[in-house]
Amino acid sequence: MGILFVTLSGHGHVMPTLAVVEELVRRGAEVEYATGAEFADLVTGAGARWVELPGLPDFRPTTANPIDEWFPHYFRAMVAIYPVLLERCRADRPSLICYDSTNWPARLVARKLGIPAVRMLPHTASNEHYRLMDPSLARFIADDLAAFVAAHDVELDIASTIEAPEATSVVFVPREWQPFGETFDESFHFVGPVLGSRVDEEWSPARPDLPLLFVSLGSVMSDARFYQACLDQFGDGAWQVAMTARDVEPAENIDVRPWFPQPAVLKHAAVFISHGGMNSTMEALHAGVPLVIVPQTPEQAANGDRVAELGLGERVDDHAELRAAVERVASSGTIRSDVDRMRAAIDAGGGASRAAEVILSRALRAA
Repeated sequence: MGILFVTLSGHGHVMPTLAVVEELVRRGAEVEYATGAEFADLVTGAGARWVELPGLPDFRPTTANPIDEWFPHYFRAMVAIYPVLLERCRADRPSLICYDSTNWPARLVARKLGIPAVRMLPHTASNEHYRLMDPSLARFIADDLAAFVAAHDVELDIASTIEAPEATSVVFVPREWQPFGETFDESFHFVGPVLGSRVDEEWSPARPDLPLLFVSLGSVMSDARFYQACLDQFGDGAWQVAMTARDVEPAENIDVRPWFPQPAVLKHAAVFISHGGMNSTMEALHAGVPLVIVPQTPEQAANGDRVAELGLGERVDDHAELRAAVERVASSGTIRSDVDRMRAAIDAGGGASRAAEVILSRALRAA
């Protein structure tokens, strides 16, 4: 049974799938993984055979509203992978395609070739009661979209580049996190976050006598003013800080690196200042760490609002308020109780084992 995973880019999109790949391979499935070269070692390490896709070009916004630039940038990357993926699946047809929900070329290829598919959502799902993102945010792709549809004779509109239904969807959040979770039918499987072998990564703080603050804006966005605010507000030695950043000089008690083994750091963290990417948010809650969310995109803003709504931390839009928010979150017994409750819901979701069962069941039904 050949299963092809397709996730072009973004650590927050690739990472949740790797534990599922590991579990499928452990159960005897043959798994291939189509992605860019930057993730090749990770997918082969999980036991899959790497299938090369054109990588996502660096994103360097030039305006004050980067989200307007992001959608055209990402759409053109998707346009580039569609013919590559279509040719690959025609030449070596998989039994099942498991694709990231944002990677619409995989959905189009599956439809065109009649291959069953499973959609993977590393974020909240959408239905008639709740929509994660407004399709109008992608309005700047209209001309490129029309040209693509005409060139390849496919059905695609702006809304379906963001969200489109599938017969089977695996959602990497617990149902308790999902807004209007009770309205989603049996085609949605809320398995919660999955970490796989990453839970075994090791890291130790240099100062175990100080509370640890972990700071990260993820692998795509960067904000020099935010990093400077962290240096200014947490440089007094009351907190030990591990901060993921590039081109930022470390300071006393502030360890700055381009990459940290996030699950390992979260095992020691008292609070996590995050951009609010879903993978980071779920990994924090998996470890029982409360959050201070500093969103960079509409999706992350929605996650920050959900964190606040569920009592799991705070959303902060003013960088001057970071220290005060961290102190409040760290000292709140109510937040501690709510985080523990969400952690229990995550444990009950079934994780990678449940996701593998759903995928194999979909493959068997289609055989």
